[in-house]
Amino acid sequence: MNEKIKKLVVAAMLTAIGFALSGFSFPIGASKCFPIQHLINVVSGVILGPAYSVLVAFCISVLRNLAGTGSLLAFPGSMVGAFLCGMMYKYTKKLAFAYIGEVFGTAVLGGMLCYPVATMLMGKEAALFAYVIPFGVSTLGGTCIAAILLAALYRSGAMKYVRDVLGSERKQAK
Repeated sequence: MNEKIKKLVVAAMLTAIGFALSGFSFPIGASKCFPIQHLINVVSGVILGPAYSVLVAFCISVLRNLAGTGSLLAFPGSMVGAFLCGMMYKYTKKLAFAYIGEVFGTAVLGGMLCYPVATMLMGKEAALFAYVIPFGVSTLGGTCIAAILLAALYRSGAMKYVRDVLGSERKQAK
């Protein structure tokens, strides 16, 4: 099977998992924090790379909004974190940098990008850094869960299998 099709199937599966668990969120201020999104961002960023990771984050955000379990703030928050996570892993091959990329991308950059979304599209009053702490709480939780999951996948040898099946690079990083 073609490598792109395999990656698309994995991306669809991660999107389905993210959407199925979309009820697991908690409100902090005006945002709905969804740590599963950040878990999915890290896993997809490491396994699939930045482009597919952003696609997964976008699809989950669309589905959550259609189902009423998300808000427009899900788009900048999740997609920037997914992109930065995937890029950091792609160029460093270090999981620690992928985690940092997810947290910084979601909490700081995504949180700041939510300001225009909240004020112009949602009609809410907000400060530039209003979403940094709520998104930070959410992404730290999801990234910690992802770190535990990825550590287990590497220790068990499952990550090597996944990379072999997807035809991804053979070099493994920890």
